Order: sequence, then C-alpha cells, then structure tokens
Amino acid sequence: MNVANTTEGRIRKVVIAGGGTAGWLAGCALAHQFRDQLDITLVESEQIGTVGVGESTVPPIRAFHRFLQIDEQEFLRAVAGTFKLSISFENWRRPGDRFIHPFGTIGQGTLATPFHHFWLDSLRRGMPSELGDFCLESVASRGDQFSLDTQPRLNYAYHFDAGLYAKFLRRKAEGHGLRRVEGKIREVKQHAHDGSVASLVLEDGQVIEGDLFIDCTGFRGLLTEQTLQTGYEDWHEWLPSDRAVAVQTESIAPPVPYTRAIAHEAGWRWHIALQHRVGCGLVFSSRHMSDDEAQAKLLRDVDGPPLRDPWLVPFRSGRRLRAWNKNVVALGLASGFIEPLESTSIHLTISAVVRLIQLFPFDGVSPTLMALYNDVSRQEMEHVRDFIILHYHANQRDEPMWKACREMALPESLAMRLRAWRERAHAWQDPGELFRVESWTSVLMGQGIAPGPAHPLARAIDDADLRTLLARIRQPVQHAVATMSSQAAFIDRYCKAAQDVWPRASALA
Repeated sequence: MNVANTTEGRIRKVVIAGGGTAGWLAGCALAHQFRDQLDITLVESEQIGTVGVGESTVPPIRAFHRFLQIDEQEFLRAVAGTFKLSISFENWRRPGDRFIHPFGTIGQGTLATPFHHFWLDSLRRGMPSELGDFCLESVASRGDQFSLDTQPRLNYAYHFDAGLYAKFLRRKAEGHGLRRVEGKIREVKQHAHDGSVASLVLEDGQVIEGDLFIDCTGFRGLLTEQTLQTGYEDWHEWLPSDRAVAVQTESIAPPVPYTRAIAHEAGWRWHIALQHRVGCGLVFSSRHMSDDEAQAKLLRDVDGPPLRDPWLVPFRSGRRLRAWNKNVVALGLASGFIEPLESTSIHLTISAVVRLIQLFPFDGVSPTLMALYNDVSRQEMEHVRDFIILHYHANQRDEPMWKACREMALPESLAMRLRAWRERAHAWQDPGELFRVESWTSVLMGQGIAPGPAHPLARAIDDADLRTLLARIRQPVQHAVATMSSQAAFIDRYCKAAQDVWPRASALA
C-alpha cells in the first residue's frame, strides 16, 4: 500500500461548533499553526449569547500569546486590558481577614527545601515578617503598582473584556484563513457505522461536513453530550456554589493589578477592574441563597453605577467523562467547569487547545492519542478542582454553607496534601500542575491551616546567616517596587485603549 496516497480516515476538515472565548481560542490557534494543512470552519450565531463572565486569567496566557505571535500592546489596546499580579482574598478565613495569592516566586529556596521552610523557621526564631514580603508581585499589589522594567521581572496575567477578546481572536483567525459561518445548528448528523459526527445542519439548511469537530457550545454540550452522551462527573459535593449573577459597572477608581475575591455568607464576589469598566459578580450556593437575594446583594455591594442589568449564570462544577469522544473534542464550558474562583476557565481552554495541537490526529482519530489526551485532561482538571476545594474547606466562618465545607469529606488527593502540610509543612507540585508550591503555601497560610515543623535543613542555618538571607531577598523586592509607577500611569503610557473600543468609554473618561 502506498501510504502517501491513502486518504481514508485523514483529518482535513475541522468544524468548530460555537464561538465565544473557547471557540475563537481554538480557531485562532489551529488556523495559526496549521494554516494550509487544514480547512477550518467555525459556526456561530449572533442570536446565541455567550456566558461572557471570564475576564480574568493566569500567567500562562502570555506564553500562549507568544506562541501565536500576538503583540501584547496591540492585544491590550483591543480588549481594554489591565494587568493582574495576584488575587486578593477577602473574608475567606473569617470576616475582616485578607491575604494575597501572588503569581510570582516567593523568596529563594533550594532544590530540596522551598523558601517557606526557611521563613517558617525564622518566625520560630523571633524574626517577624509576612510571607508576601519576599514576593515582588505581593508587594507591588499592595501599592497598586506595575512595571515591565524591573529586575527581577514581574510575573503577571491580564484582566480583559471577554467579548472584545473573542473579536480580537476572530480577526486573527480569519486572517489565517478560518471561515466563519453564521447560523444556528438545527441538527447533528452521525455516521451510521460508528456514531461519530458527520455534519452539522443549520436552520437555513446549510450542511457543514467535517472530519473532526470541536464542541464549544457551552454548558449544553450539543455535540459531546446531547449527541454522543459522553456523561458528566459532578463535583457539587465539594464545590457548593452553582450559580453566579454578573454585572458590569462604571469605573470610579483607578484599576488595581489584582482580582478581588470577597467571601460572603453563601459564596463569594469577584471584582475585576478593566480600563473602561469593572466586571463584578456574585457566586453563590442556591441551597443557601435565592437568585433574588443574590442579585440584590450584588447591586448593594458593587462600588460603581451598573452599565447594564445583571444576568444569571447557572453552572454545575464537574467535568465530562471524556474530553475527547469519537471525533469530537469538547472545549471550554462544554468540557467541564470548576467555577470562577482562581480564574482557571480560560487557562484550561488554552491548555486543551495546545494539547490538541500536540496530539493532532492528522492520520485519523487514534485510540492511543485520544486516551492520552483524556488522561492528561482529567489529571489537570482534578488538580485545579482540589486547589479550589481548599479555599472553601479552609475557613473559620460561622454560616451554614461554610460550616458544611469545613466539615465535608475531601478527595483523597487533597486530604493527602493537607496531611503532608500539617505533619511537615510540606507543599509540592507535579511538573504539569498549574498551581505551584507558592500558590498552595499562600492559600494554606492565608486561610489559617497551621503547618507542621519546617524542614530540618532550615534549622541548620545559624541566626546571623538566616537574617542575611532574608535581607538579601527582601532588598531587591523593595528596590524594584520603589521604581514602579501606579498601574494606571503605566497603562496610560503602554496600552491605553482608544475611546471607540468600548461604547461607554467617553462617558466614563
């Protein structure tokens, strides 16, 4: 057989069902990487609204943008973006408490002993400080400061308008040859021999055939669930929030370089400052708060005047049993969702798109590649799930929802991490995990989970050397922050969005 002439089973036509952030991330990346090798079509309807809540990201998005040769200043101007150095957690341990989860390195450890062990031992020896004092991103967050010119460099992510981001990605994707088709999907046709998806039939009668389909139809999962009945693993027993009400407000203060996550009696509230407005939302458990109560509380607690009416977003934390089923790859909300806390939704979509490019089945869907893709996807989702559960579980609040979270049985994978922390102050990360040792340590300490004794190697340093080590780490951080401007001043110089980017921009100026 002449392999070069074999076309049976080959993947040449990719059809993306649905737009929004997930659809256009996939479309932009595939069109950029494969250009002339694939025929890529994206089907979306202007009549179907997107969830449009996700406006906060984590630092790996910058590597993804470099991969797609996206210019940072062009991007930020197009999406009215701001910078994000950390997350400010307010009222989580108990009302009135606050801690910062920074994106940067904290201190300087060794291969065997992360920095927090030296810091914990310094507290034991009567050398008071905060863990964040040794992290550039934490100290810069305290002063609402930002710069790209310091040494060490800041590690950061972005806040942006999700609708503007989808439009930005669409322009890039169409520039690389992707074809967009406007229309609602009326029917999904399947192959008789194996049940895989053959084509999408639109309401106007158009038939869009494909070899590989990417389901970006949101929570409903039109292809992966309604057609292929993939199944869903529900995580509601650990993650009680199942609804969010969102609103956009006018900016009444300069944007801060962090996401605010503010706990309340039945969940938490986000506050994400963009150049032109603020994205706000209240995440809550429907068993402990009604929709009307949530909306009233959100409107009562936001700082600026609303720009539009609030909208409700029901969700169910969990994951599809298989992210890739037959010839359908589910992305974004169609593949699962781990609520908005820690801003992982866009990251998980990006990670899945990159994984698909790495394992792309040009010669036909391979059971091996599919199994590998699904296994890595599951591990990634479970790691993020455990980190989010930690935030709910580690609390000292009195309300019924929080008491139940504190007392609930945990996944064994998380329970083991907590035992290691309590027994020997041990926090760890596997190579492929998103959240690093610093992330786990920041949240564990911030929410009052007392660590066990520090590593014995930390005790081997005498007092004078330990004081010298801590000073050598703090001084460059303090010097770097002293040279930074406010984030607002930096944005004005570097990436200020034009007045016409957002219809209300002139009114807010």
